[in-house]
Amino acid sequence: MESLYLLIPLSVVLVLAIGGLLVWAAMSGQFDSLDQEGRRILEDEDAPRQDCAVPPGGPHSREP
Repeated sequence: MESLYLLIPLSVVLVLAIGGLLVWAAMSGQFDSLDQEGRRILEDEDAPRQDCAVPPGGPHSREP
């Protein structure tokens, strides 16, 4: 019975903290465009990115 005096206030604090984080995320725009990232992955890129370019001689070349 004595443990309930500790567990109930801790659970209330935890629920309030989670609710506060959810409100903060919603107010800061975290949930504004959820579908945009999924579409961005599926769309083709027009040009290859510079950081993914294959070096001259191929990827497994032993030339210096």
